[in-house]
Amino acid sequence: ARMGRTPVELFYDVISPYSWLAFEVLCRYRQVWNIDLRFRPAFLGGIMQQTGNKPPAMLPKRGEYLLKDMKRMGKYYQVPIRMSADAFQHIMGTSSLTAMRFITAIDMMNPQYLEPLSREFWMRFWSQHEDISQPENILTVARQAGLSAELSQKALEMISSPTVKDRLKETTAEALKYGAFGMPAVVAHYDGEPHLFFGSDRLELLGSIIGEKWLGPVPS
Repeated sequence: ARMGRTPVELFYDVISPYSWLAFEVLCRYRQVWNIDLRFRPAFLGGIMQQTGNKPPAMLPKRGEYLLKDMKRMGKYYQVPIRMSADAFQHIMGTSSLTAMRFITAIDMMNPQYLEPLSREFWMRFWSQHEDISQPENILTVARQAGLSAELSQKALEMISSPTVKDRLKETTAEALKYGAFGMPAVVAHYDGEPHLFFGSDRLELLGSIIGEKWLGPVPS
């Protein structure tokens, strides 16, 4: 570990495409910035409910803009997000609760799989437009992320346990405590205090606060 690394927590939910952008960029910057990146799988539905926030696409004009914005962002960030015209119906009709509990179970048992597993969930939902809420599809995602059938099965059995449910609730409550109202919520612990950044387009600002240089979304 490098000396005095700045802890940076990423609170995310795989239903959120902006979370995917922030996730990939922060993964790249782990090698560039003096940060200790910590993945914090949380539940976006819980955050929306607790804060009274509404999905941006509830406003039709904003929804139109978001479709175009996501296409541009995906290209700029070099993340294979594919936006369909019915992307928002797709989100509204999907609960990420089971997926986030599954990810939480893996985080508790084998955290080294957290990164590839989360990425595969985004790939499946946001690149392939496939379901991520049914157990058989969750197992497919896990297999593609390199998890053994045994581990996946065990995690699937754990999702209904109080331990996993409580852990996800606690992580979500922690994001709320830092002031999160949506996803991604990035919290940098610098100079003795937490700094919250919302969204995937504030990473340049994050860098300036922690004394690091922003080199674009794909630092070489």
